Amino acid sequence: MVLLAHGSKDPRWRAPFERIVDAVQGQSGKTKVRLAYMEFVEPTLMDVARECVGQQILHLRILPLFFSIGAHLATDVPEQVNEAKARFPQLEVEVLAPVGEDPRLFRLIQQIVIEILNH
Repeated sequence: MVLLAHGSKDPRWRAPFERIVDAVQGQSGKTKVRLAYMEFVEPTLMDVARECVGQQILHLRILPLFFSIGAHLATDVPEQVNEAKARFPQLEVEVLAPVGEDPRLFRLIQQIVIEILNH
């Protein structure tokens, strides 16, 4: 499993994503959870693909940590996936829907906003 985040030059921006990986890693059984960034910082998706192929992990499931489909998910992610598959033809890649499309996240944000409004 690869969690794919946008990336930022500010290291503070990465902290919540790194905490997510640390938190789920212990609950993921044998499946290793990795974090990759679209831009500005490493590891990139290609870096993670290279590492996985080196460890004989040939199927990647990518969960974009984005609220919705935009230019990155419509264009940039497919380009990066195609580059990784061209470099490592044995690699199978499945890009999941962005986390923001999960109705549970919508309900959570809705609940947070309502709680703030009511206090």
